[in-house]
Amino acid sequence: MLEQVFREEWGRVLANLVGFLGDFDLAEEAAQDAFATAAERWPRDGTPPNPGAWLTVTARNRAIDRLRRDRVLAEKTRLLEVPEAVEDEVEETTFPDERLELIFTCCHPSLGLEAQVALTLRALGGLRTEEIARAFLVPEETMKRRLSRAKRKVRDAGIPFRVPAAHRLPERLAAVLAVVYLIFNEGYGGRGDLANEALRLGAALAELMPDEAEVHGLVALMLLDDARRDARFDDGDLVLLADQDRMRWDTAKIARGRESLDRALALHAAGPYVVQAAIASLHMDEPHDWQEIAALYGELARLTGSPVVELNRAIAVAEAEGPEAGLALVDRVGLDGYQYFHSTRADLLRRLDRAEEASTEYARALELAHSEHERRFLKRRIAEVCAKVIWNEGGCWR
Repeated sequence: MLEQVFREEWGRVLANLVGFLGDFDLAEEAAQDAFATAAERWPRDGTPPNPGAWLTVTARNRAIDRLRRDRVLAEKTRLLEVPEAVEDEVEETTFPDERLELIFTCCHPSLGLEAQVALTLRALGGLRTEEIARAFLVPEETMKRRLSRAKRKVRDAGIPFRVPAAHRLPERLAAVLAVVYLIFNEGYGGRGDLANEALRLGAALAELMPDEAEVHGLVALMLLDDARRDARFDDGDLVLLADQDRMRWDTAKIARGRESLDRALALHAAGPYVVQAAIASLHMDEPHDWQEIAALYGELARLTGSPVVELNRAIAVAEAEGPEAGLALVDRVGLDGYQYFHSTRADLLRRLDRAEEASTEYARALELAHSEHERRFLKRRIAEVCAKVIWNEGGCWR
């Protein structure tokens, strides 16, 4: 029970405390004390009707007690005038939900992207330092230093704990959504816990910003992609969309994703995440409407100017018009050194029965791959195309 409450309430409790105290470290310590107290008392006394309020009041009390002991924190003396909350009055106490302010604080542009991601996972997701370090494949001490530097910068630079002004919101919201989507993508390759955290953060954003189409678009995109999680791997091997067992797709998540997409479309502001969600939704249909998917990728390319989007458009064109048409577009993209450029080009060459060239491209993609799932997949593809030719140290030839 406490673990579930922790996941549900940590972000709310911490956000309230950061807004109240203006100090990340003190807020975290107070929140941890409150949860430790709950772990001791709730099994004995029962879970309170309003766990979040109980935790927030208890954490505030712990912070005030500590500040009373630490008289050297002169700049905090205003807190000494705050009356202690009485725990048996907790159920009547309401607190503003300050998670939105905390999200924008964590994703402030003066922080580096890695710091934004780590701080968001720690502050809003409630992940422990060792969990974040493991997710990003760095030692725990390294991640601890990154988090400490980020918190220090928030404090020393006076980064405001507030939602940006209306004229700054679009650019800042884009950064927030990018951080959440980056967390999701880190989990999409096999770390389900990170994908779940991103979905939870997206749901919180949708609750806090119900009139932002791109927020609903991101939630829709993540739900629709995550609905295929169980079908994307088979005994640890990557399974392409066309080969996935649709019976293993999560129909409830698909339905929720499409509901979020409908909410986004109803706001008549189709940005990049909304368009990507529409593409993901079309991928759920059988047969695929490749012409419509290619058209949506064209719109996404117009919005983003991204060569990676152009690469995806080429894949859709290849399905709609044939591999030669797709290859012509791929060769115009010019993403040499990008793993998926080489694997896409290799697949189109394979479909055109140009095995020697395909094997060279697959080998280049293999050199660039980091995921073991993808490396195994690419090795299988190389074996398939080279079954038709003689393999030599330098590649395949007829």
